[in-house]
Amino acid sequence: MTKAKASAVGMRRRWSADFMAFGIVAIAAASAGHAQTAAPEYKLHPGDKVIVGVYDDPKLLPQEMTVSPDGKISYPLAGELTVGGKSVGQIRVEMETRLKKYLSDPIATVIVTEVKGNVVYVIGQVQKPGQLIMNPTINVLQALSMAGGGNPYAKMDGIIVIRSTPAGQRVLPFKYGQVSAGKDLTQNVDLESGDVVVVP
Repeated sequence: MTKAKASAVGMRRRWSADFMAFGIVAIAAASAGHAQTAAPEYKLHPGDKVIVGVYDDPKLLPQEMTVSPDGKISYPLAGELTVGGKSVGQIRVEMETRLKKYLSDPIATVIVTEVKGNVVYVIGQVQKPGQLIMNPTINVLQALSMAGGGNPYAKMDGIIVIRSTPAGQRVLPFKYGQVSAGKDLTQNVDLESGDVVVVP
C-alpha cells in the first residue's frame, strides 16, 4: 500500500472513530437525566444542539453546533442553512443537495443531541415558575405539574396560555377544575415552543 493510500485509509478510520464517539456521546446524553433525544419529526428551534457531518469524507468531519437565535447553522461547503422549524430529514436533504455541487453522492448526517431551544414558560402563582424544556412536547397539565402546581393564592380556573402565531398572539383559556374533573379535555392542549402559561 502506498503512503498516500495508507494516509487516506487512516483519515477515513479516524473520521469513523470520531463519528462513532460523537454517536456514543449523543446516546449517553439521551439516556441520562431528561432523555433529550428528539422525536423523528421534531422541528429544530434556536438553542438546540446538533452534530452535523458527511459520512466517509475525511475532509468534512462531524461538528457539534448550536442553532443560532435566528434559526441557522453553518457547515463547510453547504454554507449557511436555515434549520429552525425543520426536521432532521429536511435538513439532511437540503445539505446533500448543496454538497452535490462539490461531492459525488454525499450522505449528510444530522443528530439532535439537546433540545434546549424547545421551551415553554410557566409564570404567576405556581411553586416553581420559570422555563421548561419539552421533549418533544407536553400539555398544560404536565407543565403545571413540572412547575410544582399552583400555590395557595392561585386562581386555577383563570389559567391562560399565551401563544404567538404569524397572525398575532392568541389566548387559550384553561379551567383546571373542569379538566381535572375529566370535562372539556380539549382545553388541555399540547404546548408549542414559546408558549407562556399564566397562572393568576
